[in-house]
Amino acid sequence: MIYVDADACPVKPEILKVAERHGIEVTFVANSGLRPSRDPMVHNVIVSSAFDAADNWIAEHAGAGDIVVTADVPLAGRCVAAGAFVTGPTGRIFDKTNIGMATAMRDLGAHLRETGESKGYNAAFSPRDRSAFLETFDRLCRWAKA
Repeated sequence: MIYVDADACPVKPEILKVAERHGIEVTFVANSGLRPSRDPMVHNVIVSSAFDAADNWIAEHAGAGDIVVTADVPLAGRCVAAGAFVTGPTGRIFDKTNIGMATAMRDLGAHLRETGESKGYNAAFSPRDRSAFLETFDRLCRWAKA
């Protein structure tokens, strides 16, 4: 199963394309409206607007061998701990070897924004990010099926 933290996910069409090619079900989880799909392999879950409701739902359902797509580092950490394959929309893989550093860098960035040392601007999502995601996601789908 593929679980997608769908709020503001820029690679939904790419996820559907690769998942269909590999025959893997996809569940989009969001706290706002999602475009319905007639594909029986695509599921939409709408959660409450409570803080981290989508993250909590994904973390409760994702397990070993599943794939999770999220830019949220704390959610990535929870899913890595559950044995899932995790990638961000830019193709960055989160695993046991790097989730600690990713969490530390996230916390440092939050601290710098709070103290005014950083404006906290994120780079725009680029065609290069989309390409890196497609490559990584296809590889994770192959690993998950193995």
